[in-house]
Amino acid sequence: MIPLYDQNPTRGRPVVTLVLIGVNVAVFAFELLLPRAGLTLEGFYTRAGMIPYELAHRVDIPPSGLVPWWATPFTAMFMHGGWLHLIFNMLYLWIFGNNVEDLLGKTRFVAFYLLCGLAAAVTQVIVDVDSTTPVIGASGAVAGVLGAYFVVWPRARVVTLIVLVFLFPVVLLPAWVLLVAWFVLQAVQGVLALRGETDVAYFAHVGGFVAGMLTVWVFAAGRRRRRPSRRR
Repeated sequence: MIPLYDQNPTRGRPVVTLVLIGVNVAVFAFELLLPRAGLTLEGFYTRAGMIPYELAHRVDIPPSGLVPWWATPFTAMFMHGGWLHLIFNMLYLWIFGNNVEDLLGKTRFVAFYLLCGLAAAVTQVIVDVDSTTPVIGASGAVAGVLGAYFVVWPRARVVTLIVLVFLFPVVLLPAWVLLVAWFVLQAVQGVLALRGETDVAYFAHVGGFVAGMLTVWVFAAGRRRRRPSRRR
């Protein structure tokens, strides 16, 4: 299931959401230029990505990083490993982030987004403590946005593309159906990944989503809640 857009309008411009998307795109463009400068993507990922072993043991394993080991959870959440990785993360951020930003306000939304990204990184470290494979991507932080949306607007309608074998129907789903399906898929794939190698940090998605669910009302304290409008 691929969300296309939701029927949950906002009151103001999603400035922070657009800035976050812009920063992610800019970093990805920088990654694309690295080979032309004689540098490797793998080296960049190793030096700026989040490596679970480094955080668990509080060391910077060679080669020396561009940033301290404790800062890598934040730099890693703006890096991506390919076009699809970037596109899907930014699609989810755009569809669901604008409403969460509208609820929390710009400053609180930035803090919320970074906190969820950090919670995602910590979760992945806990389940894969000795891994030296760099973890990159905005997925954990974006998952926190999804968790917040699930709590606040579970009945908002989301226009969704269903990918079948030869059919691609577009349907209108309640947000909770789409997001529960997404979360269950991440959790199941995460458990299966424990039995073998994978290049996807599924538990980071799980940790980010749960963090978003648990903290959204803390960040929204004192702000007026808005109900989604409905189209007939």
